[in-house]
Amino acid sequence: MRLLHGDGDPTTPEGLRAIYAPSRLPWLRANMVSSLDGAATGSDGRSGTVNNAVDVDVFHVLRDLADAILVGAGTAVAETYAATGTPIVIVSRRGRVPDDLRGCEPGTVRLATVAEAPGLDAAREEIGEENVYVTGTSEVDLPGLLDRLHEEGLRHVLCEGGPALLGSLLEAGVVDELCHTITPKLLAGDGRRIVTGPPTDVPVSLGSLIEHEGTLLGRWLVTT
Repeated sequence: MRLLHGDGDPTTPEGLRAIYAPSRLPWLRANMVSSLDGAATGSDGRSGTVNNAVDVDVFHVLRDLADAILVGAGTAVAETYAATGTPIVIVSRRGRVPDDLRGCEPGTVRLATVAEAPGLDAAREEIGEENVYVTGTSEVDLPGLLDRLHEEGLRHVLCEGGPALLGSLLEAGVVDELCHTITPKLLAGDGRRIVTGPPTDVPVSLGSLIEHEGTLLGRWLVTT
């Protein structure tokens, strides 16, 4: 690993953590990966066919630094999420807890949903009413959700996608940083970009850039 932009030493675990330490709290960081030609997923619809070992290393660093992981229900299902030591907050307008995250230790899996969600009662029974955040009537109020998390001491939130959730967070103006890995692959096809949704214009500045065998790991700070 070599640092192309920024300060620090990415060759040690401590140095890598220091490079990715949040600038302040509260902080919302998104972490996404794409191929050189912009595909966020491979032919199987998963990011695992796009990323590589060094991206996985940084993925784990970002998780270790975070107080909570925020992810869309579709991504959690497609990527077969499992419970970790860090609380996972699933965003779902349907109010459905993914099958692979059922039966976990209380508090490790939480759900952000809406009052009209058809699965609201079942979700409360499954993971406990205190772990279900109802923020909005038909659309999840993302700023309101973040306020709830901050009140519970979860001030450093890591969003792992998918593209639609990231687009909604950008539209809501609540993203502080994007960590974006570009792997040296050309996949063509019609793979999704790292952000989808209505057009938006969010200016960013480069906080750090690491290169490892052609993979670029950038940390981009929102400047508004």
